[in-house]
Amino acid sequence: MKNILVTGSYGQLGNEIRILTENEPDFRMFLTDVDTLDICDYGAVEKFVKENSIDLIMNCAAYTAVDKAEDNEEICHRVNAVAPYNLAKAAAAQGAELIHISTDYVFDGRSPVPYTEDMPATGLSVYGKTKREGELKIQEVLPSAVIIRTAWLYSEFGNNFVKTMIKLGKERDTLNVVFDQVGTPTYALDLAKAMVTAAKQIFANGNIYGGIYHFTNEGVCSWYDFTIKIHELAGIKSCKVSPIESKDYPAKAPRPSFSVLNKAKIKKTFSIEIPHWEASLRSCIAQLLNS
Repeated sequence: MKNILVTGSYGQLGNEIRILTENEPDFRMFLTDVDTLDICDYGAVEKFVKENSIDLIMNCAAYTAVDKAEDNEEICHRVNAVAPYNLAKAAAAQGAELIHISTDYVFDGRSPVPYTEDMPATGLSVYGKTKREGELKIQEVLPSAVIIRTAWLYSEFGNNFVKTMIKLGKERDTLNVVFDQVGTPTYALDLAKAMVTAAKQIFANGNIYGGIYHFTNEGVCSWYDFTIKIHELAGIKSCKVSPIESKDYPAKAPRPSFSVLNKAKIKKTFSIEIPHWEASLRSCIAQLLNS
């Protein structure tokens, strides 16, 4: 039996991991969030990891309010940089491993081709820069850690773009959505499956997988394209969605205009197949409409 600590278990990804591992006979899950474990407090983390003989940490916790982060740099830094460092140090002291979730926002969005893991990571925002610092701090103390960058995460849980667009599509006659920011949506369930697959292989083969990986669903779209498909699958026909430029939708934090991630490394290393974003979106919306 392997003991797995999940941080941020109330979030989208944490909830998917909880459901996915309910019937895993070889895993004993320790599901925590800010009310049960303060990961910004190294002493608390070290104590928890040691007392519960943790074998692997899945860090799903992050400060993800991208615009608010511009005004709350200190707390964003604590959650996105200091806390991952604490988790990595505690894992190293215990002889445990770590799977940490990072973001496409570590990139500046100026690449003409999908980003590979070794391309320069010079984020534009406080959020992106603190997430990159978290990656580097982890690698300082736990080179065997698996760091997975993802993007445009959505699910049936919490607040996310899919649920917001369905809500607004039902409430409004018109919506303006940016068309000049391009990336790939990621269904949190698919990412959770990839994390569980990685965990099983880490337990089977030891810490030979350390490094950075990219995971999103397959395919590419803009936020405008994404919204059109969301409304189509949700049966929303009364709302007119219009494409606009980012400059016409001012936001406090700059976004990468192109953040498509190359997933060849994670597919090859862990032998996983990744669904196309439209197929996964269809599954998620079917769940939302039936709930």
